Amino acid sequence: MADFTPYYVDRAKVGRASCKGCKGNCPSGEIRIAKVVPSPYGENQQMKSWHHVDCFMNVFLKQRPATKRIDSIDEIGNWASLSKEDQEYIIKKINEMEKLYADKHSGKYIAKVLKNVSTMPKNTKTEALISSSSIQSGILTEDNKFSTFHTLCRKISRVDAYTDKTAAVNNFFTKGCTEKFEGDLVLWCKMLLPQVSKRVYNLKSKQLVKLFSRIFITDHDDMLTHLEQGDLSKLTKEEDQIYQFKKIVKKCTLNDIKMLVRLIKGDLRINAGPKHILQGVHPDAYKVFQTSRDLDLVIEKVLKTNVVKHKDASQKSVHANLSLMTPILPMLAEACKSIEMAMKKCPNGMFSEIKYDGERVQVHKKGKEFKYFSRALKPVMPHKVSHFKDYLPQAFPKGEDMILDAEVLMVDVKTGKPLPFGTLGVHKQSEFKDAQVCLYIFDCLYYNGEVLMDMPIKRRRQILHENMVEVKNHIMFSEQQLIRKPGDLATMIAEVLQLGLEGLVLKDLESTYEPGKRHWLKVKKDYLFDGAMADTADLLVLGAWFGTGKKGGMMSVFLMGCHDRRRNKWVTVTKVHTGHDDNTLERLQKELAPLMMKISQDYNKVPNWLDCNKGMVPDFVALDPTKQPVWEITGTELTKANLHTAAGISVRFPRVTRIRNDKDWDTATNLEELKNLFKTSKEKTDVSLLNKLAATASTSEPSTKKQKKNSLEIKEEPKTSPKSHKTPTKMGNLDSFIQKDIKKSPKEPKSLNESFTRKRKNSISVKSENDSDTEKSMKDESFHKKKKRKRALEESNSSIDSKINSTINESVEMKKIKKSSKDDSKDLDTNSNSDKTVPEYICKIEDDFPDDPLPDVFLGKKLGFYPDFISFPEDERNNFERHWIAYGGTVIKNIKHMDVDYVVHNNEEIEFKNMLKLKRKLVGEIRHVTKYWLINCINNVELLNTVHYAVTVIP
Repeated sequence: MADFTPYYVDRAKVGRASCKGCKGNCPSGEIRIAKVVPSPYGENQQMKSWHHVDCFMNVFLKQRPATKRIDSIDEIGNWASLSKEDQEYIIKKINEMEKLYADKHSGKYIAKVLKNVSTMPKNTKTEALISSSSIQSGILTEDNKFSTFHTLCRKISRVDAYTDKTAAVNNFFTKGCTEKFEGDLVLWCKMLLPQVSKRVYNLKSKQLVKLFSRIFITDHDDMLTHLEQGDLSKLTKEEDQIYQFKKIVKKCTLNDIKMLVRLIKGDLRINAGPKHILQGVHPDAYKVFQTSRDLDLVIEKVLKTNVVKHKDASQKSVHANLSLMTPILPMLAEACKSIEMAMKKCPNGMFSEIKYDGERVQVHKKGKEFKYFSRALKPVMPHKVSHFKDYLPQAFPKGEDMILDAEVLMVDVKTGKPLPFGTLGVHKQSEFKDAQVCLYIFDCLYYNGEVLMDMPIKRRRQILHENMVEVKNHIMFSEQQLIRKPGDLATMIAEVLQLGLEGLVLKDLESTYEPGKRHWLKVKKDYLFDGAMADTADLLVLGAWFGTGKKGGMMSVFLMGCHDRRRNKWVTVTKVHTGHDDNTLERLQKELAPLMMKISQDYNKVPNWLDCNKGMVPDFVALDPTKQPVWEITGTELTKANLHTAAGISVRFPRVTRIRNDKDWDTATNLEELKNLFKTSKEKTDVSLLNKLAATASTSEPSTKKQKKNSLEIKEEPKTSPKSHKTPTKMGNLDSFIQKDIKKSPKEPKSLNESFTRKRKNSISVKSENDSDTEKSMKDESFHKKKKRKRALEESNSSIDSKINSTINESVEMKKIKKSSKDDSKDLDTNSNSDKTVPEYICKIEDDFPDDPLPDVFLGKKLGFYPDFISFPEDERNNFERHWIAYGGTVIKNIKHMDVDYVVHNNEEIEFKNMLKLKRKLVGEIRHVTKYWLINCINNVELLNTVHYAVTVIP
């Protein structure tokens, strides 16, 4: 947050604000002064109480001597933007008031004399270096002329390559206009990087037009037309003093005025940013700037070397120093479009973190002082972060100084679930009574004097966990999982997207924190399968805005909407400006011009057929919406935005993906269809594509190739199981063995298949954990249901495949179980005698089961899997599914809502918080078991007791 100043001064903008003293308006352009007071509209917010200058002084005259007064110009906000004349005028008025007040309270008050000098502490070392490094900016040299500045900007703009731009800057800072650079390096860097200094000029594009029309005595409307054509582009804020420009304009050429306007705008149109300019100053300068974001500090470090050389030259290196309470450029992520890309970019393994749908925040703490910066390095609004100062000391009891990287979002305190994007607004927060702003911390860059950015993330994360304690629903760790295999990553992607979360952020375990670099990866559903999972809608072009910069004077931003058939109105959905290349955009100008009417953002000219909010009134509107083209708009998701009139539905990060010449207004997406798209988008994700993703990842794992024959290796039971002394049957090995035996006896498979499809008279009697009534109900199942399942089994066994092997497996295993009951020590796994034993069992299958179908030992029992079905290896889950269904059970694959009897866990342990989340999805009393329970149930053809296979809940 910016430093607080109790007073504020500027010139009135439009003349609407009234003076709190005399109650009259402050005319536009008149100097005014305000006291900053608490706002009644929100906690920890301020507002300005405006006064005429004379009225403000009268208020001071009526105050008591002990009341706070203006002690220095540092207490007056916006002071630096005033002209020298205005500053002297304010100081004169304050000093006159002080003298009158001292006379009024003779003996009780001593008048203060205010001077136009800042009392803030200065970095004298920096100032000395700057002043001694180069010639003073007040001394006019050829290198300090504005015309020289314009010439260099023109040179930079005329070359395209990054290296050429850097070379042009370096050449000038080395040689200058003669043989040696004699200009002010600090001034030059600030002039070449106006977007970095972010100086406020209080000028807006249309106000600039008004100002220059008065200076040059030209027609105001004509200049506005030129503005729309892109001559002046977009500029910054409010009208300033015309006489200030008159002083400058007299000495300016046409090109000088152009550069002056661009400086005010903060865009020199030279296509060069901090990297181009600062690397032209010193090869390490940009790296220092990325860390500190302090231009003065960068130049100070460069000047210490007393050289300005190109990167190829031999020179001293400049090291970056992190500055506490100064924002650091955040590390970013590039789009990850496949599992293969993720594994290639993160060869050391990765942390997979939930991508929260909130706002990125950088937290700085210095003692008891806190500052919060956004991704754009601007102060965060107080209502989003103000209460964290009470909880951060609790979360970091030993943390005196630190810099944290985090995400702030609203969380439902009852369910613990994050709320959707856009709920952080001050008015939105009031709509959620059971919600709280929460800070999810995922990185630590600085802790108690130690810079951590050069450490690998696994070490930074360890330090974070060692020093932080979660404060529920206020300060939390971001959810994270260690990933080393493609299958594990595919599983987590599937789970996250099916839960409706935004996506994942992937970070290599050995990666350091690199400010401004896109060396992390982000996975979102619209990145996968070439955007096949993204949300799309076919919308019509209802309006357009003029572009800026290179697109000035062109319709380049488009208002997209759809038809509300119930009201027979057209409603707005989104505005889009990406997706068209330059050639297409140029062609669209000719195609759309006859279909559009210019209204210049005038709300009174909006046609009756269009339902449009004031903030969405375009420069052009369609003459007839039924004749407008249809475009396919793709975005990250369909979301809620009250700015639009399509029931508040909008598209997040929209882009044009296709021009739908095959559709017209009647076949395009209408409002009812858009509502359905929004509903289905929030409720479910395309499971088939996610399964494809997981399957693709599983087959790409190296271990899969090695275990092609024995792909399903069932681990032995844990030692806690009473049957752990008995080695479970390895179904994969048995399948493999039988397959070999079939190859040796080609006639057997046919007879085996026939014998399995006949009716059987006798069935195996089995015991389960259920009572005798349940067992009886299983036997009383109607015969036609058994026949139906038997016919399905016949069809699946029509060819020699894995399902034939499965059926053989079941019979062989059942026969083995009978024999193993006599001798528990007998090993059921394949051994040296297997070649002789298995065919003997197979030959007797028809005698043992002559007419009845497979036993219904799992009848009526529903089975779910955690974290989800595809988290188990493919061969393993296929075996589980076919055996459970073959013995009468049901498999539930939906992880969002499971109405099941048992949940089979891939791991033997589960964290308490994850168990709570899982229980919310389940209905009724559920048994949570390890997969070894399922393996032994299948091996023994029996529903075993779950008491020895329970999943352990850990803190």
